[in-house]
Amino acid sequence: MGPPVDPVEADPGLPTRTEVVIIGGGIIGTCTAFFLAEQGIPVVLCEKGDIAGEQSSRNWGWVRKTGRDPREIPLIIESLRLWQGMNQRVEAETGFRTTGIFFAAHDEAELAKSAAWLDHARPYQLDTRLLGPAEAAALFPGTTERFSGGLYTPSDGRAEPQKAAPAIAAAARQRGARVLTGCAVRAIETAGGRVSAVVTERGPIACSSIVLAGGAWSGLFCAGLGLRLPQLKVLSSVLRTAPLEGGPEIALYTPTFALRRRLDGGYTIANAHATIAPIVPDSFRYFSEFLPILRTEWRSLHFRLDRFAEEWRTPRRLVPDRPSVFERVRILDPQPAVKLVDRALAKARRAFPALADARVAQHWAGLIDVTPDAVPVISPVEALPGFFIATGFSGHGFGIGAGAGRLMADLVSGRPPVVDPSPFRFSRFNDGSKPRPIAGL
Repeated sequence: MGPPVDPVEADPGLPTRTEVVIIGGGIIGTCTAFFLAEQGIPVVLCEKGDIAGEQSSRNWGWVRKTGRDPREIPLIIESLRLWQGMNQRVEAETGFRTTGIFFAAHDEAELAKSAAWLDHARPYQLDTRLLGPAEAAALFPGTTERFSGGLYTPSDGRAEPQKAAPAIAAAARQRGARVLTGCAVRAIETAGGRVSAVVTERGPIACSSIVLAGGAWSGLFCAGLGLRLPQLKVLSSVLRTAPLEGGPEIALYTPTFALRRRLDGGYTIANAHATIAPIVPDSFRYFSEFLPILRTEWRSLHFRLDRFAEEWRTPRRLVPDRPSVFERVRILDPQPAVKLVDRALAKARRAFPALADARVAQHWAGLIDVTPDAVPVISPVEALPGFFIATGFSGHGFGIGAGAGRLMADLVSGRPPVVDPSPFRFSRFNDGSKPRPIAGL
């Protein structure tokens, strides 16, 4: 079972018409709804389960520039700017705090990789610095870990995944957005060559624009529309500890464990190299496109024949007049890889004596939506006017969510985009661009 998420009051009834319908109530969908509502644009958010019920409440909670793919850096700069004022803007607690993040290197090869990333990021004038062993040790007094150095960004931060999207959704409602939970979208309708409505399990909602922010479900939904979106899912497991005194305030990434202080005084702990890649039918459909990233990341992946039969049996078409898989599976709730993440906790305990008595409060897992270049799609779909996609955030979506929601709201409303959207265009998968991952950590 996933972590407890702050509840969100849903709107009663079903509106018959709006300007924009957003499919998916994670961090991307709620931020998009919020920024559209701030502009005074009528918007309805449809979530098949609960707000932030899936990966948006199950991630690490990092809000970071450090280690980003260079194509994402302008967007994360904007996102961090928004996060820094988010509590005041939504008049609620999202958990955001500026604490700094350190990506540790344990040997010269890792240090060289960090230095290479810094060269890519230098044009953006970030406050990221490459630290040596003494400076790294000074960040974490009392640690037994020996770092060769690493990347430190003081302005990076953290927020609470179980609080952020619910707080933003509630603020969107206060600004006029309608939020519907337990309301799956089964299909869409078109008229005159563009979208005209969504068909939900409760009935239709006429609209001029539709934003698909469905996370791990987006590929299946697109397939039902005849759109080819190369997207796979990977499983990430996390644990949280009970509150405890001491321990680091700066979020830390190492090759064997990652941790960050929680708002409740405990820690979220994970193992970046404990990611499981389920082998499913889409693994074969999109194998050639994912081969480049597979070659660079295979050492950090564990492959498992999981969900294959279930996904093979799932219809790849949208049928408006009968219950869909989106209703049958309200919330993706995979089993965590407990042994893998417990190894990360053991490493963290050895590195920080203050964590020696840390008590595990909960394990959970989530399914991350991944693209072949590990860069999201935030884009209109030219083949279907009025249809927009925001998905494939590849484990970066929570931190970049505020900026992504702002960018998508700009694209939908026709305002000048807050950053250049071209790196995130949907068409890159079929215009000969051959998307590839570059330079991230």
